[in-house]
Amino acid sequence: MGSGAPGWKTGRMSDTSSDATAPADTTAPAASPGSGAARPAVVLDVWCELQCPDCRGALADLRALRERYGDRLELRLRHFPLDKHRHAFAAAQAAEEAAEQGRGWEYVEAVLERVEELDRTGEPFLVQVAGELGLDAEEFDTALIDGRHILIVDADQAEGKAIGVTGTPTYVIGGERLDGGKSQEGLRERVEEIADRLLAEAS
Repeated sequence: MGSGAPGWKTGRMSDTSSDATAPADTTAPAASPGSGAARPAVVLDVWCELQCPDCRGALADLRALRERYGDRLELRLRHFPLDKHRHAFAAAQAAEEAAEQGRGWEYVEAVLERVEELDRTGEPFLVQVAGELGLDAEEFDTALIDGRHILIVDADQAEGKAIGVTGTPTYVIGGERLDGGKSQEGLRERVEEIADRLLAEAS
């Protein structure tokens, strides 16, 4: 998501299908012979929300996956704000603004690491974190007021609901949906199994 972490992208930056009922393709197109392009990446869609303690708990697994696979695994942040978290929708918009300013992943990590502050403070905290990261905080404030990223968040949420996402974090890789909202035990290992299989098939 943004330049802060190669391989992490937001819904805005992903190739999402206009058919919200169809799960996203989880393997990138194969490179044409002689093109010199890198090996096709496997795509891991991560439905997440920034006010979710379970998503904070998933950060270690996501970092480990990025460390293990590098450019071979494309992590795509997909927004799924939950009704029970009143600041989650604004936080999703803020994440998109951070991506627009080139520091999306750093921003997502910074907010998730301080979920309790987001709970207490709401939108002012989202703008505060932007300033702490050296982003244009005034533009963040304006983006949250004018709602320029709402359609992106809505589209992600609609696609998530269409494929059966009910909580966060939820992972989709190789056509398999893995629900981490109840328990994340063993999920990273399952993601690695699927990723290894897809990479082997693509080689």
